[in-house]
Amino acid sequence: MDWMKIVAAMALIMFIVYLFPRSREMIKNSPKGSSSDWMGFVIPIVVILLFITFLIQLV
Repeated sequence: MDWMKIVAAMALIMFIVYLFPRSREMIKNSPKGSSSDWMGFVIPIVVILLFITFLIQLV
């Protein structure tokens, strides 16, 4: 096996081991979204999907 693949695999495992506890803590202590926050996310996504559907219909 190539040494670069082994080193890359070990680096990937180290990144996962290092980041997993911190990401779990960030998720646990993050603020929860309100209804208006979610609508601010959903409305632009729906508009983009409708625009893409419109573009597909034009073809």
